[in-house]
Amino acid sequence: MKAIGYLKSLDITAQDSLVDIELPTPTAKGRDLLVKVEAISVNPVDTKIRANVPAEGDDYKVLGWDAVGEVIEAGEQAQFYSKGDKVWYAGDLTRPGTNSEYHLVDERIVGRKPETLSNAEAAALPLTAITAWEMLFDRLGLEKVRQPNKTGQEKILIIGAAGGVGSIMVQLAAQLTDAVVIGTASRPESQQWVKALGADYVIDHRKPLSSELKRLEIDNVTHLASLNATDQHFDEIVESLAPQGKLGLIDDPQLPIDIKLMKAKSISLHWEFMYTRSMFNTLDIEKQRELLNTVSELIDSGRIKTTLGEHYGVINADNLKRAHANLESGKAIGKIVLEGF
Repeated sequence: MKAIGYLKSLDITAQDSLVDIELPTPTAKGRDLLVKVEAISVNPVDTKIRANVPAEGDDYKVLGWDAVGEVIEAGEQAQFYSKGDKVWYAGDLTRPGTNSEYHLVDERIVGRKPETLSNAEAAALPLTAITAWEMLFDRLGLEKVRQPNKTGQEKILIIGAAGGVGSIMVQLAAQLTDAVVIGTASRPESQQWVKALGADYVIDHRKPLSSELKRLEIDNVTHLASLNATDQHFDEIVESLAPQGKLGLIDDPQLPIDIKLMKAKSISLHWEFMYTRSMFNTLDIEKQRELLNTVSELIDSGRIKTTLGEHYGVINADNLKRAHANLESGKAIGKIVLEGF
């Protein structure tokens, strides 16, 4: 089967940073599904692993975790899916990735593809939808409601709202909670994108967050999701959070942050890493299948839309290099998707 991989961790401009290769087609066993990959998206985790984790020995490392495709074969213990089903998922960090024609995945972290989206539109969502959902509801503990009624009692600030995770988090928070949703974005086009996704307010993260909130006559927020540059914003994050507020983050702060600053306000800190359930085979691993199916229903009912930003063409090394370079520039809006081999 066709695949894209690498042996050494190299700058994306290097010729061998990602290469087209041929690999044996795997076989589904146990609860695994063998999926014919039809579309993928590229996430910051892809670029981080490529830059920092070399392949083991002479075996190429294959990246990519978001995928949409068709089940070609189901293992003998599979319960939820069978041959011919159209599925979407974000995979398992400990296994080979989806930058390949065929891919093995545990059915417990797989959802049914939304019927109203194309393969490319659907591929933009699984990893970010899982991350956003787990952050909002499993980590920060926001309440889901049937019909949001903005009471103003809860307010969530989403730093980096125009990116992949932010683009779906804004929608989920707007559609499923009573919280006032405030997103950050710095450029006019990204601010417009966040507002169109359902944010009640958009502020500029190049300016002090607390000052930007006060400009809106908002003293503080009860919940804050920091999706990038947490170390750069940390003092303002603490200033902007209400006493007993909740801070969630997904990035990897490079500068030291002084968590003692959170003590006086009794602010709680929550990490979100969407691979935790699959990496550790947690007792609630099937929650990822359930939430993907719920998001699929929200999409098919018209409440959530795709966060596809750009389509980079077929799945090959050259196009993946362009996608990695764009993500590393920090200027991507929405998700970058590739389709077909």
